[in-house]
Amino acid sequence: MTEKKVYFVGAGPGDPKLITVKGRELLESADLLVYAGSLINPIVLEYSNAKKVDSYGLTLDEITEMMAKSVEKGETVVRLHSGDPSLYGSIVEQIEELKKHDIAVERVPGVSSVFASAAALDTQLTLNGVSDSLIITRPAGKTLDKDLIPEFSRLNSTMAVFLGTQKIEEIMNKLECPKNTPVAVIYHASWDDEKVIRGTVEDIADKVKSAGIKRSAMIIIGGVVDPKNYRRSHLYGVAQDPL
Repeated sequence: MTEKKVYFVGAGPGDPKLITVKGRELLESADLLVYAGSLINPIVLEYSNAKKVDSYGLTLDEITEMMAKSVEKGETVVRLHSGDPSLYGSIVEQIEELKKHDIAVERVPGVSSVFASAAALDTQLTLNGVSDSLIITRPAGKTLDKDLIPEFSRLNSTMAVFLGTQKIEEIMNKLECPKNTPVAVIYHASWDDEKVIRGTVEDIADKVKSAGIKRSAMIIIGGVVDPKNYRRSHLYGVAQDPL
């Protein structure tokens, strides 16, 4: 008997060519495609001839019931999330509900917007002599009572802040790093309308407000945004004579 299964696929950051080969193949073979609203580039949806359902505004029970019924019919079901579903994708609760229907899940990773943002900045998120660590976080909100942004900002590491554009002034005020620390806000990283705004902790909020950006943007904080005084990697050190 064929295993009952739903495929959770990462659509990538926006550029329709940045979905994985496996992800695209699943879209092409899907009978039901449940996708994460406007976070998904419409061009990606064109890869599939499946019945397409926007999950925005649907409850967890409604989404689960829809996918379960389709699986029971023997159909191929794809749950499409933006970026990589493991970052703020709320997938564990969906998986737990599907288990109640004896439905397994296969996950297909995607390219996260944090990596598309690094590409937009022509930088790397970890850089020798500047930052050896990357902190991925989000500000407090409806589903998070308290964040650790002040504590993280003391660690001299690169910070990538998801879901924070509307609260950028509040976030900058929380930071306990120098006011001249470089900051970039990347709107729609890898999309055709990608926009990059650069500044510092002191002035980035005003620049973002002036640009009219309120959502769908990544905030990158740290020296990697404007890399200076970094150390050359040992990978490209002076060639040694073979022994």
